[in-house]
Amino acid sequence: MVLNVHRWGEAAEGCVVCVHGLTQHGGVFAELAARLAAAGRSVLAVDLRGHGESSRNPPWSQEAHVDDLFETLAAHGVRRTSWIGHSFGGRLAAAAAARRSDPGTRLAMLEPGLSVPPELALRSAETERLDWSFATIDGAVEALLAAPTVLSAPREVVRAFVAGDVRRGADGRFRFRFSPAAAVVAWSEMTLPAPPVADCPTLLLKGSASAGDPDTLARYSEALGPRLSLAEVPHGHNMLWEAPRETAEAIERFLGSAAT
Repeated sequence: MVLNVHRWGEAAEGCVVCVHGLTQHGGVFAELAARLAAAGRSVLAVDLRGHGESSRNPPWSQEAHVDDLFETLAAHGVRRTSWIGHSFGGRLAAAAAARRSDPGTRLAMLEPGLSVPPELALRSAETERLDWSFATIDGAVEALLAAPTVLSAPREVVRAFVAGDVRRGADGRFRFRFSPAAAVVAWSEMTLPAPPVADCPTLLLKGSASAGDPDTLARYSEALGPRLSLAEVPHGHNMLWEAPRETAEAIERFLGSAAT
C-alpha cells in the first residue's frame, strides 16, 4: 500500500523518513521535520496504515507496515534513507532498517516499542478498542492530556494536534482518525520478539521520566558497540510534544551536518 505522506524540503533520492507512534499520524513530526528541512534535508513522514489519511484496510501486522514503507518510498523515488521512529514507529523503523540498510543509513529510535510487557499491551489494547467519541474538540484534548504517557505536553500543542486529527461523525461526535482495530493489532505486535539489530549507526533516545529498557540497551550495545548513541531528553514518552527542542537537537547531532 502507498501511504499518505507529509513532505518537507526538496524531493530527493536520499531522504529522512519519519514513522509515527500508535494512534498518531505523520504530522506529529512537523516541528522536527521543518528544522531538518531548513538544514537542507529532504524529509518524508508517513501516515501508517490505519492512521491519518492512509487506508484503514488490514492487514496491520509489522510485516505489512514495513512493506507499506518500502512501497511508499519507491512510489516517491526515494532510494536512500535514514529512519526516525517514535514508539511503535520506532519498532517499524528498526525493522525497516534491518531489512535494508544502505551505507549512509542511520536509525534514530525515540522511546521505541521493542519490548512491551503482555499485561501492558492487553490493558492498552482494551482501551484502544473502545469507541472513543467526544462532544467537542476540547473533550478530545482532555482525554489525551489525561493519558498516562502524556506527562508535560503543552495544552496548545495537544490541541493543535487534535484539531487537525479528529473528524465529526454522522452522529455529530468527534473521533480520532486512527483505526481501533489497527491499534489493537499493533499492541499485540509489540509483545513479539524485537526486530533484528540493523547494521547501521543507531540512536536510542529516551525521556528522563521513562524507566528505559535494559534488555534493549544491552542487545544494541553488544551488536553495535561505538556505533550506538544514547541520549536523554526531559519528561516522558511523548518527547515530540514535551521536549521538541531537545529532541530535535539530539537528532541533529546524531545525523550530523551533511544532508542525507
